[in-house]
Amino acid sequence: MGWLTDWITGWLKGLLIDGIMGNFTGLFNDVNKQVGEIATQVGTSPATWNAGVFALIKQLSETVVLPIAGMILTFVMCYELISLIIDKNNMHEIDTWIFFKWFFKTFVAVMILSNTFNIVLAVFDVAQSVVNNAAGLISGSTSIPSDLLTNLEATLQGMDIGPLLGLWLQSFIVQLTAVVLNIVIFVIVYGRMIEIYLLTSLAPIPFATVGNREIGHVGHNYFKSLLAIAFQGFLILVCIAIYAVLVQGISTAGATDIMGAVWQVMGYTVLLCFTLFKTGTLAKSIFEAH
Repeated sequence: MGWLTDWITGWLKGLLIDGIMGNFTGLFNDVNKQVGEIATQVGTSPATWNAGVFALIKQLSETVVLPIAGMILTFVMCYELISLIIDKNNMHEIDTWIFFKWFFKTFVAVMILSNTFNIVLAVFDVAQSVVNNAAGLISGSTSIPSDLLTNLEATLQGMDIGPLLGLWLQSFIVQLTAVVLNIVIFVIVYGRMIEIYLLTSLAPIPFATVGNREIGHVGHNYFKSLLAIAFQGFLILVCIAIYAVLVQGISTAGATDIMGAVWQVMGYTVLLCFTLFKTGTLAKSIFEAH
């Protein structure tokens, strides 16, 4: 019966080895793909990220939000004219230059409101230029080193069923963790683009307030928020560069400690997710947007 036991043992061993190799290969491929897509997403402008969504947002902004912004601008400029007149000793001293000043401010405000989308896109074009230039300076691949798996199968062949079973369970848990992390990364990157579209859709309203001193802080804060979310892409790219350096620095000399290397990769990926979450808050704090 010894041959039967050896056959069953060999069959179980081969099954566990195939499962472990499959888990690790799928794990690395998924993580590499998701991390690689981040750099691509942050390097894409809102107009080209999804042309259909951008066209919808632009249409809603110009047909629904812009008329409301026009009424707000009318109120703001009327209030501005009244303020200019009564500021001069309750209308006892009125200089004709204040009307030229009011006409000029109104003209500038109308021009800003009429070119809202051009201004918004200009902000993102500047940010994308910075991101693209940074991407050219950052060297190193974001992929997990392939040699982590080079000698793994040979090492697994020399292990007993017990350790193989434990290694398979660990690889299964790590793969589930990687799936969750991939979802988190997807939500962060795509959520930023959705936030950009939402912020862009209401752009005419805060832009209509910049001509008044009392409520102009609404437009100023909006512009700061626009800069923050635009340059958040640069911070995301810096996080990817740091992740790439950390991953490439993983020691691959000890093939017997493959689980240590894998858990180290998972730790770096968790760290990447955490830092990606912090990029939005950090960008707003830099530009003092709230």
